[in-house]
Amino acid sequence: MIAGLLLALISGSLVGLQNIFNRKVNERMGSWATTALVLGMGFAASLTFGLIFEGKRMLPLHNMQPWYSFSGLIGVGVVICLVQGVRLLGPTYAVSIVLTSQLGFALLWDSLGWFGLDKIPFTYNQLIGVLVIVGGILVFKFGSERENRNFAATS
Repeated sequence: MIAGLLLALISGSLVGLQNIFNRKVNERMGSWATTALVLGMGFAASLTFGLIFEGKRMLPLHNMQPWYSFSGLIGVGVVICLVQGVRLLGPTYAVSIVLTSQLGFALLWDSLGWFGLDKIPFTYNQLIGVLVIVGGILVFKFGSERENRNFAATS
């Protein structure tokens, strides 16, 4: 469990760092070029490390549902939307919304047992947890706007 928590924390920090880098690339190249660069470099790195560490065992595609291979196309949507969201909203606000959306949809898909997931019973505690996060984002967004207006009024 500790290893899982540590890996999740590292993943979150890397996503935040990647969003900052992606935003800087997007300022120079545009969203589609940024997406191509990000996913292209990810493909090259994944293929290289996979071949080094797993060799021929890396690509056993038998017994896999064919539509699962479309996750790379979903990745294009993720990167393009996130790059634009960060550009329009800033990294903290955009990532907060992305993570809340991710959590909410994961809760929905777990509860319904979609996409081959084991069905996990929905509880109101789970819903309250997501709503608390949404409330935190609203406080973050609108609380900072009010502070900025108060600061501008006193300057």
